[in-house]
Amino acid sequence: QVQLVESGGGLVQAGGPLRLSCAASGGTFSMYGMGWFRQASGKEREFVAAINRFGGSTSYDDSVKGRFTISRDNAKNTVYLQMNSLKYEDTALYYCAANPRLGGWTRRGKADYDYWGQGTQVTVSS
Repeated sequence: QVQLVESGGGLVQAGGPLRLSCAASGGTFSMYGMGWFRQASGKEREFVAAINRFGGSTSYDDSVKGRFTISRDNAKNTVYLQMNSLKYEDTALYYCAANPRLGGWTRRGKADYDYWGQGTQVTVSS
């Protein structure tokens, strides 16, 4: 059973940076594509960023492109989301997820991810 644990969330002023981490255990991390999603209060969970198992391919939602960077360290079984120039509308619960079936690809759909963390809250003050 794959377990994912996010960390790094918190309260930050608009324009500031924050780095999220997601530590994986219980599986073969280097085989999984990984993704970050977020869910704001009262809204659907939405795609933020994805990275393939090799780390050589990434994908971003247009709302975060140029501000967020997804990366991974397979030796540490960890995926990161570096968030810069944060905006009030980035406020949400951020989830990482693992895609074991199509690990060589970056996937944007929630249905492509079999394992999810519990989430870490990011609050951006305006």
